[in-house]
Amino acid sequence: MDKAKIEAAVRLFLEGIGEDPDREGLIGTPDRIARMCEEIYGGTDEEVAVHLSKTFTAAGNEIVLEKDITLYSTCEHHLLPFHGKAHVAYVPDGRVVGLSKLARTVEAFARRPQIQEQLTSQIADALMTYLQPKGSMVVIEAEHMCMTMRGIRKPGTQTMTYACRGVFAEDRALCDRVFSMISR
Repeated sequence: MDKAKIEAAVRLFLEGIGEDPDREGLIGTPDRIARMCEEIYGGTDEEVAVHLSKTFTAAGNEIVLEKDITLYSTCEHHLLPFHGKAHVAYVPDGRVVGLSKLARTVEAFARRPQIQEQLTSQIADALMTYLQPKGSMVVIEAEHMCMTMRGIRKPGTQTMTYACRGVFAEDRALCDRVFSMISR
């Protein structure tokens, strides 16, 4: 990330909205925003394969579900946040990954400007690519600030997306089981 460019852009933005970037309360804002960008957009430089590459032998081949993974991301259309929960499921094919790695995978993709639909697919596809399970399913429920604080202004509105790969795409009953597990 180019911290100097971000700081210059923030100064121009502040001037553009009629503020004085040199007034007391705003003097450090360009630096703070640049550091914030490193934190919330850090997923653009993160290799997801790192999180999903260390696997362990597992005898069972039943559904593994990690639900209610908190996520924060940024809508690429408005640069406003969206936040919610991701539910990540897969059916192992003899290998499993550490549970924290599923949450790290969600976070790596969420820390990029994008849309929820793409985020959902990226996670499901990464599981298929790096874990090579029999199938993966990802469900995301999120509230978008571009819907709640501007535009239509409907706070509390939830957007749900899901992506099914492998056996989940082939077997509706398997998907229904995951939805049932999520709702418990």
